[in-house]
Amino acid sequence: MAVIKRLPKYHQCLGKLLRQDVERISSQELSQLLGFTASQIRQDLNNFGEFGQQGYGYNVESLYNEIAKILGLNTVHNMIIVGAGNLGQALANYEDFETHGFKILALFDVNPRLIGLKIRGIPILDADEMDYFINRNDIDIAVIAVPSDRAPKVVEILTKTSVKGIWNFSTAEISTGKNIIVENVHLIDSLFTLSYRMNEEKLEERILKQKMKKVLNR
Repeated sequence: MAVIKRLPKYHQCLGKLLRQDVERISSQELSQLLGFTASQIRQDLNNFGEFGQQGYGYNVESLYNEIAKILGLNTVHNMIIVGAGNLGQALANYEDFETHGFKILALFDVNPRLIGLKIRGIPILDADEMDYFINRNDIDIAVIAVPSDRAPKVVEILTKTSVKGIWNFSTAEISTGKNIIVENVHLIDSLFTLSYRMNEEKLEERILKQKMKKVLNR
């Protein structure tokens, strides 16, 4: 899983190189661009096949396409967003999803003031229509952007549909108990991690002072 989480970084980097008309690149050069060691890059890629040639490196376009296949980006994934509040609308407005084959077909909400509106041409529909819409439109991924207390009910509905994956932005930790892949995205956890890293130097100084104090008090 750690390797899988690094693959999008490889894909994005190779995409930039393609747009710059770079034809080949070595693991050492990739290392300088990505911040991973050349050895780590070779090990990561070797998990999925032999992509490079000794003395030549990697063909940028070929490796970009192979990683796209590994990540399932060589096909279109139909998506819906459950929850058309601020977060749901922000996600619907993110055009790069479609660039990579993730097509948002609709948003769903219970608020009658939102139902019937469109976000970037994407309709907001009544939540009561969700299961019917999913099964009629071959939806692969459901994005959950509702308050945590509403998330379990949404999941209950989704487990009775043809959805294959759930991208969960609610604070509820979701598991489906069936063959639906769940990716929980906890924004506050990420913010706490950022806060810790910003405060890390002060924390280390405080720990060092405490250790010195103990030594002096002996």
